[in-house]
Amino acid sequence: LDNKDGRYHFSHDRIQEAAYNMLNFLDQGRFHFSYGMALAPLADGDGEGDGSILLTAANQFNLAGPEAVQDKSQNATVANLNLQAGKKAMEMSDFVAAYSFFDNGISFLRKKHWE
Repeated sequence: LDNKDGRYHFSHDRIQEAAYNMLNFLDQGRFHFSYGMALAPLADGDGEGDGSILLTAANQFNLAGPEAVQDKSQNATVANLNLQAGKKAMEMSDFVAAYSFFDNGISFLRKKHWE
């Protein structure tokens, strides 16, 4: 690890990748989900920007998967964020990414969520 301006960074991306791969699958999902939760409030204010925070937050949630959700109220939040990300991807004419965001968003909805 290198210390730059009081922040630690991996000296090479392969070292970071090796450290990540040492985590078990559930821990990886928890980390991705917590990163998504940290980015989600910032994504709301990203509407006028290029949407990169929104897309990154949605990607983090999707890497975590629905099984990483701890609180049932988060399911709708993540599904809605994926909906917003899918619409943003469509604006950018990236229809494959849009489909992926929509599909992942649906996977976060609980069974019979409309009842």
